Amino acid sequence: MRGRRRPLLPTARGRCVPAVRGRGDSGQILLLTSAFVAFALLLVTVVVSATGVHLDRKRLLDVADAAAIDAADSMSEDTFYEGQVPAPQEQAVLRLSDAEVRASVEEFLGAHPEMLDDLHAVTIVEASTPDGRTAEVQLVGLSRPVLVTWVTQLWSDGILVRAGSSARAW
Repeated sequence: MRGRRRPLLPTARGRCVPAVRGRGDSGQILLLTSAFVAFALLLVTVVVSATGVHLDRKRLLDVADAAAIDAADSMSEDTFYEGQVPAPQEQAVLRLSDAEVRASVEEFLGAHPEMLDDLHAVTIVEASTPDGRTAEVQLVGLSRPVLVTWVTQLWSDGILVRAGSSARAW
């Protein structure tokens, strides 16, 4: 016995060709395509959210830079003219104190809330001067990614971003 013969189907030219049966894998391409589309959308969501967190960190770094520059010029005129400032060292023009740097950073953040629009719970970690000439500022804030907020909401209020900057008074 040689096996079964395949049925023949007529073509447009009148010839008969054997009928081809399906292999039983119909619908698998649709399943693979839908899985690929879901994976691609998930990948785009993660990349967009990671980019948002990176941009929030860069924004916080810009704020820290501006606050440090402002704090480097933070010596009050009263402090200077009352003679409470020690003599400049190594050709320094201004002599900074930790209290003046911190007050200047707090005042700067209060005066420019538009710089912190998309950041939440921005706090000052450090605002000091190690040598009396350099103002160092460390800020921390929360970034809430737009597309994966519902995922990160289960574990935290957002993603913690840190930024630090320093500026020197000349």
